[in-house]
Amino acid sequence: MQILKSSLFLSLIIVFGSCSEPSNRTKTGAIGDSAMVVSAHPLATKAGLFILKNGGNAYDAAIATQFALAVVYPRAGNIGGGGFAVIRESDGAIATLDFREKAPLAAYKTMFQNDSGLVISELSTLGHLGAGVPGSVAGMWQIHQKYGSMPWRELVQPAINLAFEGHRITADEADALNEKQDDFKEANDWTPWVINDDGWHEGAYVRQLQLAATLSFVRDSGRDGFYKGIVAKQIADEMERGDGIITLEDLENYEAIWKEPLVGTYKGHKVISMPPTSSGGIALLQLLQGAEQVNLGDHPHNSTNAVHLMAEIEKRVFADRAKHLGDPDFYQVPVAEILSTQYNSDRFDEINITEITPSSQIKGGDVPYESDQTTHFSIVDSYGNAISITTTLNLNYGCKVWVKGAGFVLNNEMDDFSAKPGVPNFFGLVGAEANAIAPGKRMLSSMTPTILEKDGKLKAVLGSPGGATIITSVFQTVINLVDYDMSMQEAVEAKKIHHQWLPDQIKMETGAIRPETKTELEQQGYKFQEVDKIGRNDCILILPDGKLEGGADPRGDDYAEGY
Repeated sequence: MQILKSSLFLSLIIVFGSCSEPSNRTKTGAIGDSAMVVSAHPLATKAGLFILKNGGNAYDAAIATQFALAVVYPRAGNIGGGGFAVIRESDGAIATLDFREKAPLAAYKTMFQNDSGLVISELSTLGHLGAGVPGSVAGMWQIHQKYGSMPWRELVQPAINLAFEGHRITADEADALNEKQDDFKEANDWTPWVINDDGWHEGAYVRQLQLAATLSFVRDSGRDGFYKGIVAKQIADEMERGDGIITLEDLENYEAIWKEPLVGTYKGHKVISMPPTSSGGIALLQLLQGAEQVNLGDHPHNSTNAVHLMAEIEKRVFADRAKHLGDPDFYQVPVAEILSTQYNSDRFDEINITEITPSSQIKGGDVPYESDQTTHFSIVDSYGNAISITTTLNLNYGCKVWVKGAGFVLNNEMDDFSAKPGVPNFFGLVGAEANAIAPGKRMLSSMTPTILEKDGKLKAVLGSPGGATIITSVFQTVINLVDYDMSMQEAVEAKKIHHQWLPDQIKMETGAIRPETKTELEQQGYKFQEVDKIGRNDCILILPDGKLEGGADPRGDDYAEGY
C-alpha cells in the first residue's frame, strides 16, 4: 500500500492544522505566477496545491481538494453529497459534469406530505428520509477517468492522511458543530465524533479513523469502493436502522453524467456555466442578459437604482426558475427558449427605473416548449486548465445522519424537490411540477459553477455556496469584475443583495447599502431582511500579465494560494 506521507504534506497538517484565519485579507487576493487553488479551508487548498506542485493538473488537484474538504469542512465538504463541475481545458475545450444526488427508487411524489396533504418539512431536512443517493465520489471518479494525469490513489491519499493524523478545527467550524448538537443527537442512534457534550472550541484536535478507513476503500477500489462492498453495505444498514429508503441497488446504479455546457455572453465576455439539473447556469445567463438590457453597470455599485434594477431582474428570473426548471431526464426544460434574446428582451422590457413590480404581479413567463450548505472551489493549473466545482449537502451537515462505521454525514437534498407545488423549501424557494419528486430523479439546484473567457482566453473561474443566493452571488461577482473593474478579492468581498421573487423582499448583507439608499428604496415600497452573510465566493482572475489572483471569501475560513 502506497502512503503519500511526504514531509511536505505532513508539515502542512502541522503548520496549518491550528489556523483559524487565512492570511489573505487585503483588497488584492493571493497572487500566483502559474497556478492557483481557492477553497473553503486552508488545508483543502494546501492538498490541491500539493498535487499541482507534484506534477498533477487542475483536475487531479480538484479531486484531492474535494476529498480533503470532506475531512476538514464536514458541514459542506463531502463524500455523502453531490455537485457540479464546469471544465475548460487549456485549448479552450469545455465540458460539464452533473454528479447531483438522485431520489432513491422508493421515493414518491407525496412522501413529505401527511394524509391531509400538508407538507411536513422536518421529514426532508432532519433524518434518514431526507437523503438522496450521493454523487460526489462518482463525480470525482468520472473526472479522473477523463482528465486525470496522476494515479487515483495518490489523489485520495492526502485526505486519508488528514483524517488519520487529525487536524485542529477553526472557530467557525466549532461554532457550526455546537449549533447542531441537538440535531446530531436526534438523527443518530449512536455517538459519531461530532457529538460533544462539553462543547467544541477553536483548536480542538479531531481524528476521523472511520472516515480514513472509508477513504481507503475509495482509494483502493475507486468508485466501487463507495457504491459497492463494505461502504455501500454500511450506508444501506444505516438507512434500514433509520427508516431511510436508499438501497444497495440505488447506490450501484448511480451515475454521474457529462453534459453540454450552457454558453452565453456578457459585454464581450463568454460565460460558461452549468445546465439543468442546475438552475444556476440558466438563471445566471438570464440575469446577465437583463443587466445588459437595463444598463445596470451604468449605475454606481449598490446605489438606489442599481439595487432596484437587480431586484426587478432577479424577481423575473426566479419566477421562471420556479415554473420551468427541473431534471431534463424527467421534464422538458425549455432551455433555449428561456435563454433566447427575444424572450428576455420582452421579459425585462417591462422594468421601470422608478417603479416596483410586486412579486404578486410576476409569474413565470410563457415560453413555447419545442420538443445554506454548499461549498465551492476554483483551480487553475500551470498548463492553463481550469475547473470550477460546487458541491453540497444542502443544509449544514446535511440530514445530520452519520453513517455508522463509515464516518461521514449524508445530505438532505430531498428538500430541494418541490414537496408540493407552491410550497417553499427550506430556502423559501417554490417550485412546480417540473421539480416534483420522482424515483431516480435529480433535484433542482442553485449551484452555479462558472468560467469566463475574454477574447478567446481564460478570464476567471467563479462560484459560491449559499442556497438560493448562489445564483445572485455569482451574478454580482461577474458584474463587479466586468462593470465595476474590481480586483478579484474586491469582487468577492463586496457586500451582496438578493431577491428571489418569493418572499417579496430584498435580502441584504449588513452594510451592503448606505442607510440613505435603504431609506429611498423603502420609500419606493421595498422590504428588507438584513443578514450577516450572503454567498462565500472562491474565485480566480487571470490578470493582464498572465498571473493569477485568487479571491478567498473572508466570510469564512476560505484560503487562496498559488505559485
